[in-house]
Amino acid sequence: MNSLRYYPKKRLTNCIKFKQMKYLIIALLFLPMISFGQNPKIKDFKITILSTMLSDSYIGEWGFSAMIEVGGERILFDAGSRENTVVQNAKELNINLDNVDNIFLSHNHKDHTGGLITLKKEYPNSFKNAHVGEGIFYSRPNPDGDGNYVLSIRNTIENLGIKFISHKNPTQLVPGVWTTGPVPRKYDEKNWSGVSKMIDSKGNLVEDVIPEDQSLFFDTENGIVLISGCSHAGLANILDYVQKIIPGRPVYKIIGGFHLLKLSNDKLEWTAGKMREAGVNYFVGAHCTGLNSTYSIRNFLGLTSERALVGSVGTVITAKGIFPGYME
Repeated sequence: MNSLRYYPKKRLTNCIKFKQMKYLIIALLFLPMISFGQNPKIKDFKITILSTMLSDSYIGEWGFSAMIEVGGERILFDAGSRENTVVQNAKELNINLDNVDNIFLSHNHKDHTGGLITLKKEYPNSFKNAHVGEGIFYSRPNPDGDGNYVLSIRNTIENLGIKFISHKNPTQLVPGVWTTGPVPRKYDEKNWSGVSKMIDSKGNLVEDVIPEDQSLFFDTENGIVLISGCSHAGLANILDYVQKIIPGRPVYKIIGGFHLLKLSNDKLEWTAGKMREAGVNYFVGAHCTGLNSTYSIRNFLGLTSERALVGSVGTVITAKGIFPGYME
């Protein structure tokens, strides 16, 4: 006997609508991953470090910035620490910052955002969009007031013509280039100060875990290329998350700051193990990675000096390899 004959029509209709809504919600949750799978792989790219501590004839500082050139698009990753560092280094490296629509800010710290105002004033036709992770505008109270530099300059930046675009999930910024958005903390890496406080979205004073920390990535024929500012979310967490967004793909080149300095040998070895699992074959440790930590990771992974090195101002990373310049 057909049980639907005795099932109330209204209840049946509601049941169908509920199932349809459930499937729609599930589809929307996985939309970023579906969309990514339909994208073509990046063939050519060029990443040039514009701010980090190690340098020769350029300006070195405790900060990070890099120009990312992919498929005719350009994105400035972070803005360095001092007001003029990125502007000056870009000029000396003959990198044109005119008409660069997008700037990517990995997190709120001043060593990644300090050059933002100068960059916009120097290049008024550039940096229309500043891509940030959700949580970057949370207040960071301290004895001197508020420690969130981006929050303190937000009105100035917006009045100069920069639009902040906040990301909660993996999002495509330009064709083939994605932000992770805030990264889930699967592993307890605790890659932050441990003492700073913030006011969260509910108004509670809590530990500042730098929830907005985000990284940028794109896929190539050889695997994923990942750029990080400080990896406050934890390098292992970032690698794990990126491979969930693009299943079955190795993360073969990673560039940027990874906050591995002063880690114990055991923790460095554990991190190297997670890098090996992810398929890392090229490693450029700049900014807060640490000199000795970079060399330790190189040894744990069994990589050559051509594939794992300390990044300096002017270091260039392409599909063909790493070109460190004088600071080889």
